[in-house]
Amino acid sequence: METLYISLIVLLFFLAIADLVVGVSNDAVNFLNSAIGSKAVPMRTILIVAGLGILAGAVFSSGLMEVARKGIFNPELFFFDEIIIIFLAVLITDILLLDFFNSLGIPTSTTVSVVFELLGAAVVISLLKLYETGEGFASLEQFINVQKASEISLGILISVFVAFIVGAAVQFVSRLVFSFDYHRKLKYIGGLYGGISLSAITYFILLKGTNSITFLDQNIIEQVLENKIWILSLSFVFWTLMSQLLIQVFKCHILKVIVVIGTFALALAFAGNDLVNFIGVSIAAWQSFLLWQEAFLASGVLPSEFLMDGLSGEVQTPVFLLVTAGAIMVVTLWFSSKAQYVVQTGVNLGRQGEGQERFQPNALSRTVVRYSVFVGQTFSQVLSEPIQDKINSRFSYPEKAFEYKKGVAKPAFDLLRASVNLVLASILITLATSYTLPLSTTYVTFMVAMGTSFGDRAWGRESAVYRVAGVFNVIGSWIATAAIAFTAAGLLSLVIWFGSYYAIGVLLLIALFSIVRSAIRHSKRAKYEREHKKFNKTDIITINEMTKESSENIVKIISGVNDLLLDVVNNLGYHDLSRLKKSLKTQEELELTIDELKDNIFYYIKSLEDTNVEASKFYVLTLDYLQDMVQSLAYITRSSHTHVSNNHKNLKFSQIRDLKSVQRDLDEVYGELVKAFQSSEFDSIEQLITDEKKVLDKISDLLQKQIDRIRDTENSPKNSKLYFGILLETKNLTKTSIALLELFKEYYEEARQEF
Repeated sequence: METLYISLIVLLFFLAIADLVVGVSNDAVNFLNSAIGSKAVPMRTILIVAGLGILAGAVFSSGLMEVARKGIFNPELFFFDEIIIIFLAVLITDILLLDFFNSLGIPTSTTVSVVFELLGAAVVISLLKLYETGEGFASLEQFINVQKASEISLGILISVFVAFIVGAAVQFVSRLVFSFDYHRKLKYIGGLYGGISLSAITYFILLKGTNSITFLDQNIIEQVLENKIWILSLSFVFWTLMSQLLIQVFKCHILKVIVVIGTFALALAFAGNDLVNFIGVSIAAWQSFLLWQEAFLASGVLPSEFLMDGLSGEVQTPVFLLVTAGAIMVVTLWFSSKAQYVVQTGVNLGRQGEGQERFQPNALSRTVVRYSVFVGQTFSQVLSEPIQDKINSRFSYPEKAFEYKKGVAKPAFDLLRASVNLVLASILITLATSYTLPLSTTYVTFMVAMGTSFGDRAWGRESAVYRVAGVFNVIGSWIATAAIAFTAAGLLSLVIWFGSYYAIGVLLLIALFSIVRSAIRHSKRAKYEREHKKFNKTDIITINEMTKESSENIVKIISGVNDLLLDVVNNLGYHDLSRLKKSLKTQEELELTIDELKDNIFYYIKSLEDTNVEASKFYVLTLDYLQDMVQSLAYITRSSHTHVSNNHKNLKFSQIRDLKSVQRDLDEVYGELVKAFQSSEFDSIEQLITDEKKVLDKISDLLQKQIDRIRDTENSPKNSKLYFGILLETKNLTKTSIALLELFKEYYEEARQEF
């Protein structure tokens, strides 16, 4: 029996490692968002600083392990075997839940997930105990720490609104003071700004450390806590003088210093606060096992007879476990692509200016934006025009406000907003900690970032409806986190209760399969995004680059059209519905590619180094022709799928043969066309046009041939409709590709001068 439980404890620690990996991927947004979004320092430096913060925070986190052992339920009322069931259900649920949200790229709260998982599992086990003993369910509250769970939930909910409102207000005032052209003012008041910011961050680090470090002398901790005001005052004076010295003497960018130190501080807070969410459950299980093992060796007490009174006391976590956990978190931070994917959600929602939006608007976001615009217009009428003009001038930003090099993507927002994000998040977390108020570091940092982006007018009329929809989607996922965590953990604990070790084995296999499948899907998505990576909108584009970009687009779309046309004709010949469904998915990807290219037209033309109208017109017309080709193929694909899905008669062998003949001719032409554009050798364009005109003649002959069939032998109107539709759309597709080649031929002479 002892060996069996040792195996379960080992399993729990392996699950804890998996939980660390998915947890860091989720929570990286907490401390990386501002540094990555502002590009304050190189990515390598950001990761090194964040890694040091995580290691320091991991050591600080020992005192916070209590919540996993006794914060949500009363352990003295549970037997050892029941406690192990609760912890197993919690860890399996947590891994699956966090990995699911990581795959969506949505940051959620590991605090909320583990709290509600513990609550859900403990509630179900308590109900089962009450049922077996015949007690009424009214006694449930003696097992569950309802007050603590309610405090955590309410505190987290309030912190979301406070973080957004404070972030918006402080960023608005900061921008009024500094504007986007803040470099000159920083020479004079940068020291004061640095003093305020860095002293707040320093106090934040000290408070987090003294509240958590277990190996510090108690007198030192008391001295720190009793002299908060003096420490804060001295810190302010020191950092103000140091900041001014860095600015004036060393010509150092004080905002970069604030962002780097702030990133370290939030990484420390993340590890200090949230490490319990990943390994606290496993450590609690291990400590439970040690308590039972001691009793078992002494008196032979069984797991189902040993109450877990010992978990109610103070139990320290070995430092080596904390350091090991911190090291795993650092490695994950460096190598997890999902962590970067989650971070990009926060960065994109808060970026300054327009661009590709990830979230689609919904009725709620449209309503909120509509009324917000109305309120803003009403409020603006109260202010005089000179005041409005003065305020607006502080929010107009020149391109030089963002420091970047050619070939490097423009920062999502500037260093001023990044520093405000970090300082405000630190202050809010510090205040909550000092008053022992529960909060989620993920929710606070994310909502501060959203508040500052709103206060910075980053959500303009062109993007507001998408950004607001994104924020609502993220908040909705937070609510879903609590509900799913409670329900899933409760369900898993029920399964383990009745299924015993067999159920544990099955659940582990399901969890492993789910994580592997998620990793494969994420890898495919990442590969797709790399292949469809858009041009850098910040770079100046030459006529030469315009030609190259257009050639790449033509190759990409025509190759896709050619391959898909072959698949559709073959699948139609086999009357294969499942393959036609795959063709539909491929068609949707082609349409999405065209939409993304057309979304960038404004930025592409605006970035041209030349005001050449013909070059801009050429690019627009090229995309328009490519879109027409994709639309023609869309009709062919969807009508073929509908025909087969409705179980209409197969096309006749002669009809399929004729369609394949046309497809083969187009395949030869498109193959040569792709080679020409890939090699930038366009001398064969004239011959390609001639070949495509021959295909048009062939299609005309086939149309006449089908008309004759109808008059003589054809008796299926559905077949005729489909066949005519495919031929006519293939004809349109061919005409469009001819028009595209003629356009490129006309433009080629001018483009060649650039080569």
